[in-house]
Amino acid sequence: MDIAEFQQLRAAGRTTALEQTQACRTRIAQVDPLLRAVLCLAPDAEAQARASDERAATGTLRGPLDGVTVLLKDNIDTAELPTTAGSRALADLRAPKDAAIVDRLRAAGAVILGKTNLSEWANFRSTHSISGWSAVGGQTGNPHVLAHNPSGSSSGSAAAVAAGMAHIAIGTETNGSIVSPAGYCGVVGLKPTSGLLPTDGVIPISPHQDAVGVLARTVADAALTLAVLHGVESPARAGLPTAGRVADRDETGLDLAGLAARATPAALRGRRLGIWRRPGDPFVDRVLADSVAALTEAGARCVDVDLPDLDEIDERSWFALVAEFRGALDEYLRTRPGGPACLAEVVAFNRVDPIELSRFDQDIFELALDADPRHRDHRPTATRLARAAIDRTIAAHDLDAVLAPTNGPAEVTGAPGSPIDSATPAAVAGYPAVTVPAGSAGPLPIGITLLSGAHRDAHLLATAAAFERLVQARKDPELHPVLPV
Repeated sequence: MDIAEFQQLRAAGRTTALEQTQACRTRIAQVDPLLRAVLCLAPDAEAQARASDERAATGTLRGPLDGVTVLLKDNIDTAELPTTAGSRALADLRAPKDAAIVDRLRAAGAVILGKTNLSEWANFRSTHSISGWSAVGGQTGNPHVLAHNPSGSSSGSAAAVAAGMAHIAIGTETNGSIVSPAGYCGVVGLKPTSGLLPTDGVIPISPHQDAVGVLARTVADAALTLAVLHGVESPARAGLPTAGRVADRDETGLDLAGLAARATPAALRGRRLGIWRRPGDPFVDRVLADSVAALTEAGARCVDVDLPDLDEIDERSWFALVAEFRGALDEYLRTRPGGPACLAEVVAFNRVDPIELSRFDQDIFELALDADPRHRDHRPTATRLARAAIDRTIAAHDLDAVLAPTNGPAEVTGAPGSPIDSATPAAVAGYPAVTVPAGSAGPLPIGITLLSGAHRDAHLLATAAAFERLVQARKDPELHPVLPV
């Protein structure tokens, strides 16, 4: 059930927010012992839902997210629930207040169900990390084949949405941490233009590259969530309506509230799409070829493109991230009294903890402790090159969007993977990216990422929604323990 259908059924008296909340909690109780996607549940979730139903009964709903169930990645501060980043060093602490994005969710009437597991420290502790594992939550599985990896770092958020544990989940991304697990788990993952959603109260990696985004089962749900949570500061810059005016049209005439109704294959006619082919495997090649064939038949013009300077973008952004991390984390930890006060104390804690280093090391943390602060100077060049790679490619071919594979079939957890790096340019540029389920290798989903220029979020989501309707590739997971023979 998508968000629009929920609100329609509630208006007709056929469901309530309380019923939906109870159904999600029942689903979590049934499935999460296998999946390990959810770390903790909010004890007041049913009270939140009852309050939403009271608003519905009195005609005082706060908007289309009122009563919608939401799970939060556990690097997003919540005053009433633990916020750990998956680390035992933070397990007994509470944040002093909710993150800004949580404030916006509560103001919109959403029901905060609980917190999700993640790749510990958002996958920035070790170059040898295992996606979906944290010392607090253990190993999250892929909901399609539990023995396979969900990717990360928003692992639990993606897996939980795929498994029907909530309407939507909120994740974070520094480089691929929303779009990659969304692709692996077979859901929609939206990383919006940097700054559209606030990162205050998110455990940081880099203030220049961190982003908050949405995981959902449909593009329409992701778009609607972004439209509501974007707020009122600068809606024109995003081409999005304000939180209180979701049905309004933006300056390009795009009405996000009607996105699902307009998202027919006919909307793709005349669209110009750049196909960025990434090294993958035969399954990925087949899904991309099938997608291009379907788009072409729908009237889109597909042209092959190649984004330049990828190695330099990757190298410079890596040096910048490592140099930025220590200062950003130390500043955050000062808001969490009673625990480690700085990165050095986290490193020391991990060295003596019996679980933290049991699966992999902390070499990125150790690099960050000794990072040359002058490496932060790589940031402006990395950002400029990433933006130019996207902007010039789009301009040279007059494109509406660039399409690339998001992921190959999920590997068995612990086995070597073959990641497809299509996330880095948009992540470093701060530009929007959205992944949509496009096919599969057996039961394992394969996604296609669409990316575009700054503040083209609305136009990108319209294209993504039409593509989603064209391929209709999302499948409900069957929770196979291992890959079926």
